[in-house]
Amino acid sequence: MNLRWSWHPETRDLFETLDPELWQRCGGDPVKVLGEVSAERLAQLAKDRKFLRRLQDAVDDLEEYLATPRWYQSLGSEAPAGIAYFSAEFGITEVLPQYSGGLGILAGDHLKAASDLGVPLIGVGLLYRAGYFAQGLSADGWQLEHYPSLDPHGLPVKLLRQADGSAVVVTVPLPEGRALHAHVWRAQVGRVSLLMLDTDIEENAPAERVVTDRLYGGDEDHRLRQEMLLGIGGVRAVRAYCGLTGTPAPEVFHANEGHAGFQGIERIRELSEAHSLSFPEALQAVRAGTVFTTHTPVPAGIDRFPKALIERYFAAFGVPLHELLALGAEEDPTKFNMAHMGLRLGQRANGVSQLHGHVSRGMFKDLWPGFDESDVPIGSITNGVHAPTWTARELVEMGTQTSSQGDPVEVGGDVHFDGVDKIPAADLWAIRRTLRARLVEEVRRRIKDTALSRGATEAEVGWTAKAFDPDVLTIGFARRVPSYKRLTLMLRDPERLKALLLDPERPIQLIIAGKSHPADDGGKQLIQEMVSFADDPEIRHRIAFLPGYDIGMARYLYWGCDVWLNNPLRPLEACGTSGMKAALNGGLNLSIRDGWWDEWFDGQNGWAIPTADGVTDADRRDEVEARAIYDLLSNQVLPRFYESARDGVPARWVEMVRHTLRETGPKVLATRMVRDYVQALYIPAAGSARVMAGEGYAPAREEASWRSHLLHNWPTVRVAHVEATGAGAPEIGSTLDLRAEVELPGLAPADVEVQAAYGRVDDADGLHQVTTVPMAHEHTDGSRHWFTATLPLERTGAFGYTVRVLPHSDRMADPAELGVVTSA
Repeated sequence: MNLRWSWHPETRDLFETLDPELWQRCGGDPVKVLGEVSAERLAQLAKDRKFLRRLQDAVDDLEEYLATPRWYQSLGSEAPAGIAYFSAEFGITEVLPQYSGGLGILAGDHLKAASDLGVPLIGVGLLYRAGYFAQGLSADGWQLEHYPSLDPHGLPVKLLRQADGSAVVVTVPLPEGRALHAHVWRAQVGRVSLLMLDTDIEENAPAERVVTDRLYGGDEDHRLRQEMLLGIGGVRAVRAYCGLTGTPAPEVFHANEGHAGFQGIERIRELSEAHSLSFPEALQAVRAGTVFTTHTPVPAGIDRFPKALIERYFAAFGVPLHELLALGAEEDPTKFNMAHMGLRLGQRANGVSQLHGHVSRGMFKDLWPGFDESDVPIGSITNGVHAPTWTARELVEMGTQTSSQGDPVEVGGDVHFDGVDKIPAADLWAIRRTLRARLVEEVRRRIKDTALSRGATEAEVGWTAKAFDPDVLTIGFARRVPSYKRLTLMLRDPERLKALLLDPERPIQLIIAGKSHPADDGGKQLIQEMVSFADDPEIRHRIAFLPGYDIGMARYLYWGCDVWLNNPLRPLEACGTSGMKAALNGGLNLSIRDGWWDEWFDGQNGWAIPTADGVTDADRRDEVEARAIYDLLSNQVLPRFYESARDGVPARWVEMVRHTLRETGPKVLATRMVRDYVQALYIPAAGSARVMAGEGYAPAREEASWRSHLLHNWPTVRVAHVEATGAGAPEIGSTLDLRAEVELPGLAPADVEVQAAYGRVDDADGLHQVTTVPMAHEHTDGSRHWFTATLPLERTGAFGYTVRVLPHSDRMADPAELGVVTSA
């Protein structure tokens, strides 16, 4: 029941020993295996001393893993005692199908890495009775959706129960005096508990029972109920769990995307009731301990609900409706924007790659009017992937993830994979061939099953036994299928692609997979185009679309593909972690410079597809970028893969593999990502939350009062005059003395920070490469105040400066937080 087995090979070996054939048939699900293994077999194993020793070793190993202090335990009392991590989906293992794609896989890897590092995380999600969906294909290649009914009693989860044995029931209020009830299922992910709420219970009316039916399904009303259950019900589930188990209550609440935004509203309601805080006061306390992560690079990806629907559902919730609606306000006054609420509720926010942080600051800059895009308080922490889950066992055992300092992955700190340098090139090449051959076997099995499911007879599928080749360059492309990921870009010139597939000397083979959202007919059409192309008998042994993309299939692809192809429309890929998983296995990326690849492409870990960023005609842009892919394959990728010396080893290719494992591997680790979250966001958020909660929430009350007073007086703040001295004959190394007169009616100098901003100036008097320095308060005369600063003249060329006034409070995480600024 502890899902650590999903990333711990020795434990999986143990379960497989019970009955290898049954293990395969049950899809590597220990709960299923134990339910079906014969009593005779168990009795036989009970007398097998060797097996019993292995069993005891596995138990001891798990207990040690769960109990031994790890990296987080070395951080001291500053680190939060508990963190709640909310996400609409979690991809832990294919045995628990509660994910649709990258967001869920990322959330699952976050939990696993937190467990490895000893971070006291509690995951919070929903238990979907049909998961996302199981994908099939019709005879003509159209995506078919199946919704298998999942019985929680057959999954590796346990019902959260009261001390008397009855199930914990969490209740969320609905309109017209109705209520939504949910049971709480607990999945144990190593050291981390994942709580999942389930509404398919007797206490609910039929309409409420189906709230957790499937992931990302239903109309607006259905989705709103799901998100209320996740946020409001999730907080209540955490409270119940902590109360029953003695687990420390979370000090930090992390919302992974806007779906979980209502967790902040529930916490505001709690504080208002328990401590008689007003909404603005409770908001300050809640914001301080909230982290918000956006994964959305386009406004269309944001959840937005009709304002009238929010009014209906929250009319009697216990928080002032006008205050709640202001949190989700956007340009369209009839809409409530979940991402806007997430940003207004979270004192700390981040995108999921450096480029995505930049995109997010541009996308949400209207929430901070008057500020430059670079000042918008949204940072970035680049996603990572959980190496033990995604790396082929053979590569780990060869030493590709070790260093001369031992194994640093689990204890934290800087990670170095220089152990890979000791592996002979021939051995590295041989293991890559072994993994490719394993993938080919899996592809043959799957294309045969798919052909039969689409109506072919046994007599017509004999060709699948020899399809694909373990010695041919293998390219993988697997991801969700929205239009911006451009599944069919490789089909722009079908004849050229055919020539690459069938080249007698240097062929390629392509394995493609991915699901389209059930309501996205455009995405399904792209899949159908791809399937139709791959059905051609001339090339079907070299290209395949595999339905049913999930964690189980993904592992084979990451292990066995030589090249991982990714061609989104830049900059619409927030991060894109599939290429990271390929890199951990020595796969080379061939990708548009978007998401993480924009940050970590270094010329030796793959190839960057040139982007036609300035081309506005979408068709022409696709044409240009597709041609770039064909050219890179023909002129760089294929020659390098097939240029082997006498020993049969392509030396330059293997060096790129080695470089990728050594240099890119440590960067893409989920343990690196979680350490970044802990140090940059969780610890500061816990500190802020503790300050706000001190002395019966007196600081939260003071901060709310100060903010109200400041914002009331802000319209009268003015930079009246700025003068500069020392600029007579400016030279590099000299200085400029700045003096500013600032009017602050109703405010004190301590309420503001006056900054001098300086840098290179263009012909239109715009400042670039800006540096800001705080100006010192010199003296006061009534409501007029003088501030001074000395600016260094550090570079040649036109030089400009300005003065700006920002709010200042020791309790703010960023000077842009209140969204007000006054400039000279």
